[in-house]
Amino acid sequence: MREWISEDNSIWVELLVFLLGGSAYGMMEILFRGYTHWTMVLTGGACILTLYLLLGWLSSLPLVLGALAGAVIVTAYEFAVGCIVNLKLGWHVWDYSSMAGNLLGQICPLFTAAWFLLCFLFLGLVRILS
Repeated sequence: MREWISEDNSIWVELLVFLLGGSAYGMMEILFRGYTHWTMVLTGGACILTLYLLLGWLSSLPLVLGALAGAVIVTAYEFAVGCIVNLKLGWHVWDYSSMAGNLLGQICPLFTAAWFLLCFLFLGLVRILS
């Protein structure tokens, strides 16, 4: 899948994946709630880069399990960043405390389900294009 990436250019490809992923994450937030925060762009870049680096493993799993693993990864990033920027620093970037099943107001099942659907679509597309 990534055979065309040599050791010489992999850092540039990974930087591009990070930047594109962060931009896409930020744009999704703007479309969903009308604004974003710079920490979400960095978080999105980290999420997408992680999924990219794990793509071989995620693609080797049955599609539903790969999407579930991707959703867990993104949710873990969201929880970790939320604990830092919202709880520790008090920046109030987001608050899911009014949503059912939330954990410390930082993550909730509804958004984990959304990440699952996005990962399912992404991994399904990767399988079609591979």
